[in-house]
Amino acid sequence: MFLYILGLVAFWFVFRWYRELARVPNKGQKYVYITGCDSGFGNLLARHLDKLGFRVIAACYTEKGEDELKKVSSERLNTVHLDVVSTDSVNKATAFIKTLVGEKGLWAVVNNAGVSVPSGPCDWMTVDDYKSMLDVNLIGVIGVTLSVLPLIKKARGRVVNVASVFGRISAFGGPYCVSKYGVEAFNDSLRMNMSAFGVKVLCLEPGFFKTSVTDLHLLRKNVKTLWDKLPEEIKDQYGHDYPERANVTLEKNVATLLDGDLMKVVSCMEHAISAVHPRTRYSPGWDAKFIWLPMSYLPTWIADKMLLKDMANPTGCFL
Repeated sequence: MFLYILGLVAFWFVFRWYRELARVPNKGQKYVYITGCDSGFGNLLARHLDKLGFRVIAACYTEKGEDELKKVSSERLNTVHLDVVSTDSVNKATAFIKTLVGEKGLWAVVNNAGVSVPSGPCDWMTVDDYKSMLDVNLIGVIGVTLSVLPLIKKARGRVVNVASVFGRISAFGGPYCVSKYGVEAFNDSLRMNMSAFGVKVLCLEPGFFKTSVTDLHLLRKNVKTLWDKLPEEIKDQYGHDYPERANVTLEKNVATLLDGDLMKVVSCMEHAISAVHPRTRYSPGWDAKFIWLPMSYLPTWIADKMLLKDMANPTGCFL
């Protein structure tokens, strides 16, 4: 019986692999709009798709990002300035894209732009801390998507949302996990709404990768900035050596999990854009596949014990 089950599992994986090999034709006529192309996944994806022959529209936050990307890309690639929290900026980018794509429509939008700080225990945060991250990571995703959705419906194309495995399990406090849970919910509802129009909505849930948003210097600075603003009462509750302990935890847990191979994520993005039969969800990264996703299916009391480094310590969360 066991061998039959093993055989069926093996058959399923071979069948899925074969089915997912097919790619869409006419790449040179397909426009792909990517946010957050200054660095990291977005920058690498823009260059990768450009080499594959797609007509890339790379949205950058800075003029420097646009200039540097143009230097290493073909003439097919266009850049546009985009601040996802600014309605005016989103509308200007959309107007540019409408002029560019014409009646062809937009084949895909990749919502890649995001931030990782402020992050820390929930009682260190203010409502404004939550708002600032939600504006980028969630409202920005929704705003950009809705702005180009008519163009994507015209092309019967794709919406690719970069969430996180921490949209499945909250391993630390603050607004980051909240924003990514929101992206997951938006992705799922949009996928159901758009299926009748032939639009595919796909979600990426990467683990820890070595990018600007996981830079240890940035994360240490984030801890210090938040700590310096706290009232003495909260500092006393956490212990005045907490920043040092937090930095040790960052070094121990985050640094050891960081994966430097960004192509693992970019390959999933490319597959979501170019495959005839893309997956509904992608989970790039060994930690996403073998730690966080399995943990998200465990009973809460077990997952909590695994996440808390010391149950007697109220600060004992993963970060």
